[in-house]
Amino acid sequence: MARLRLKHAGSSVIARDLAANPPSPVTLSFTQHMRTHPTAELAATVPAFAESETLIAELEATQVLVIATPMHNFTVPAVLKLWLDQVARVGRTFQSTPEGKIGSLADRPCYICIASGSPFSGDAARQPDFLRPYLTAILACMGIRELTFFQAEAAARDPENAMARAQAQIAEVFGDA
Repeated sequence: MARLRLKHAGSSVIARDLAANPPSPVTLSFTQHMRTHPTAELAATVPAFAESETLIAELEATQVLVIATPMHNFTVPAVLKLWLDQVARVGRTFQSTPEGKIGSLADRPCYICIASGSPFSGDAARQPDFLRPYLTAILACMGIRELTFFQAEAAARDPENAMARAQAQIAEVFGDA
């Protein structure tokens, strides 16, 4: 975050701690209204969309998106999935067409920091990685395609080396500042 603040001086930060304040699960009412209330103006009239609209407005306000997440059981933790379920909304952040889903959000840099207990890439990987492909697909579905991943792999086994490798990846992208 310090390097991002240097690169984007004067930018404000919207911080959302999903662990401290988890989004609600999608409800039947939420799904029933999706096709009939696709715009922000129409969605404002649906109580089931209030939280979703707040989260989407935050996402729309970002120039840069940062996601810091652990890898749980090969993929995203439940709390991040809840957030994605609230913001990936047909008619609002993507359109469903005969050719497939087309994102409605403007592309922007998205930095994704992943911590895992075990290695999930390279020769040492002993577990599958469904997190990176899933985030790549769902964010692209909404229009966000400029992704950069940083990985603190095997943090349970060797936390210092895991953080050092992640810091080296960050320095490679942002410089040593």
